[in-house]
Amino acid sequence: MNFALVMLGAACLDGVIGWPSRLYARIGHPVTWIGALIAGLERRWNHGSRRARLIGGAATTLVVLATALLPLWAIQSVLPSTWTGHVLAIILAWPLIAVRAMHDHVAAVAKPLMAGDLPAARHAVSMIVGRDPARLDDAGVARAAIESLAENTSDGIIAPLFWGVVAGLPGLAGYKAINTLDSMIGHRSDRYEAFGKAAARLDDLANWLPARLTGLLFALASGRRMRHAVTVMRRDAPRHRSPNAGWPEGAMAAGLGIRLSGPRLYGDTIANEPWLHGEAPDPKPRDIDRALALYRRTMAICALALAALALF
Repeated sequence: MNFALVMLGAACLDGVIGWPSRLYARIGHPVTWIGALIAGLERRWNHGSRRARLIGGAATTLVVLATALLPLWAIQSVLPSTWTGHVLAIILAWPLIAVRAMHDHVAAVAKPLMAGDLPAARHAVSMIVGRDPARLDDAGVARAAIESLAENTSDGIIAPLFWGVVAGLPGLAGYKAINTLDSMIGHRSDRYEAFGKAAARLDDLANWLPARLTGLLFALASGRRMRHAVTVMRRDAPRHRSPNAGWPEGAMAAGLGIRLSGPRLYGDTIANEPWLHGEAPDPKPRDIDRALALYRRTMAICALALAALALF
């Protein structure tokens, strides 16, 4: 089966129609199904000593990964390498690639912020970031939205497509399971530090190459700023708290001529994070629209690359 063609078809399908709200209301979404399984296992196994939590977390990671991966491996093994088989594979891959949702969530922040409605913009950005939006000013909201767009382009689109091309439907589903595990239990908190350790390390590994690929795609989509974006990405990404997020964020910052990351508030704790492209000014509300335009160009380049892989 031509996995590049399947991933291209799924990305295009999601870009055009997304995941319909009526369908979500009726059956939910594969990621919510995975999330429900993770939550149930976490309630059962996340207790006891640190060693018990480490083992419980590793077991949770294995169970969730197998539950997501094995059914699609079985399905893919019986799909014919015909147009019918490819169409069925595209439909199965479609909900696991968030091209439209990513754009729409960030656009929902840009609209009220451009209109001067800071409370509405704070509410919209709270849907996509973990920091406290109540204390964010215009620049803080814009920075949070653009950072989320950069990081989640890697996690939600490029990485799933990458693993889908490499390993087909099982690779795609396995990656989404890993990423969902990390988002739910891969936190450095008293509750999850031990239990989520296996999931967090696996997510770091699964995203290592896709994150750097995403940064290169952002740089390529930056046009005349491409060389500068690559330079800033290579210089600043290693300073980021995450081994992977700094690469797409650094390229996005330099591509737009703004600074990202920096100090931020989580609850009552100030995280003194280093700046990415710190010599540039803070983003303005209109920079979210510029970031979305860069995102669309990046998706177009990605589609062309998938088409080339599918053909050759």
